[in-house]
Amino acid sequence: MTNEQPPTGITRRRRRLSDAETAQRMLDAAMAMVGRSGLTVSLDHLSFEDVIREAGVARAAVYRRWPYKDLFFSDLLRQLAHSAPAAAGADGQLGEEAVRRLAHERIDQFATAQGRHDLCVELLRQGALRDFEAMHASSRWRTYIALHATFLSLADSELQREVQTGLAAAERALNDQIARSYQRLAALLGLRLRPGLHATFEELATQLSATMRGFVLTAPARPDLTEKQLRPGAFGTAGEAEWSQPALGVTATVLSFLEPDPAVEWNEARLAQVRHALGE
Repeated sequence: MTNEQPPTGITRRRRRLSDAETAQRMLDAAMAMVGRSGLTVSLDHLSFEDVIREAGVARAAVYRRWPYKDLFFSDLLRQLAHSAPAAAGADGQLGEEAVRRLAHERIDQFATAQGRHDLCVELLRQGALRDFEAMHASSRWRTYIALHATFLSLADSELQREVQTGLAAAERALNDQIARSYQRLAALLGLRLRPGLHATFEELATQLSATMRGFVLTAPARPDLTEKQLRPGAFGTAGEAEWSQPALGVTATVLSFLEPDPAVEWNEARLAQVRHALGE
């Protein structure tokens, strides 16, 4: 009787991957590489051989699946587009926890119209700067922006339509997130959309998203956009604060859409409701 053991370590033969498994490993490896470095307007910075090594798959199996690297890059663009998070870690929403924390710290400001206005402006100032800095530093955000530029230059019209469809879905999801975030802010501070605009929170979200992207795209050539300037009484506030250009742009946009809701009565019951909401 023998105690023969199955081969282990380097003596064990690695299971041969199916073509589907090889393809998925390649796409996953390329996605991870793009996630680390960001996507440029072309894919020239991404080496096909580096992706194969990163995926740990057999070259023969890869070339059987994709005889030409351009075929692989087409599939990679499809996957990037359909998994593209427009938010990319920094989506133009108000940071919900940051809003609650600051509002809770300044709960006394809810008692007066000036206090509520000052609090709203401060929430917008801090939130815009935080989002701008996060988006500016995000490789995932650069990838998302590069995808917009890349798909327009694709010669394959079917691939172009597929990438556009994925990006459009990501855009709708992002817009809905931003709209819901500002709708909650308006409810908290007793604000409404200005009736004369006949606008929606979705339209406000679109304006905010476009404003922030403009700053993020301009920032590499204009680093002075991140500089802050002390401005007393900005937007009718009682104090002074340091303002960046993105914060000015976002705050001006929001205040052009929103105004105090005359139907909201700031009595003790309302104040108690706000305290309860912030304390939950």
